[in-house]
Amino acid sequence: MTGERSDDELLRAAGSGDRAAFEEYYRRNAAWLLVRLRRRCGDPELAADVLQETFLAVWRAAASYTGNGQSGGWLWSIATRRLIDAHRRRAARAQTAGEPYEELVQVPSAEEEALAASVGSELAVALDRLSPELRAVLQATVLDGLSVREAAVLLDVPEGTIKSRARRARLQLREALA
Repeated sequence: MTGERSDDELLRAAGSGDRAAFEEYYRRNAAWLLVRLRRRCGDPELAADVLQETFLAVWRAAASYTGNGQSGGWLWSIATRRLIDAHRRRAARAQTAGEPYEELVQVPSAEEEALAASVGSELAVALDRLSPELRAVLQATVLDGLSVREAAVLLDVPEGTIKSRARRARLQLREALA
């Protein structure tokens, strides 16, 4: 054995207050997480903020981590929730400021730009109108190719919720394109 601790071991140590273990976990995971966040939101500043919020949440919740080899999924589920929360906060600020949400906070992600280029503009507009929760399910199951079970772990919701959100998203898309 090389003596290098696994991510699971680092999280457990961080949960016991080991700052060095947490810093190592951060060094190992921050780069790939930031890339995924940037692909999802298209706003580098927002992605950086969400990254910091995510690792703050990890530090606070590390003691509750009970997974075995699932730390990457656990980390991504925290980041996804933080990203959705950040979009909600921006939307709320835009509404209280009296500015149109679309003009203030809509920065297309790389995935959205690629999707818009490969499909008709009507579909791109319909996808853009989905709530963050529905869009997250479609991104996880369609764009990332995850199974319902994997998407449930990633988004930290029950499998039934993934199925119902996917169905709602498809129905809303169908109505928007009819």
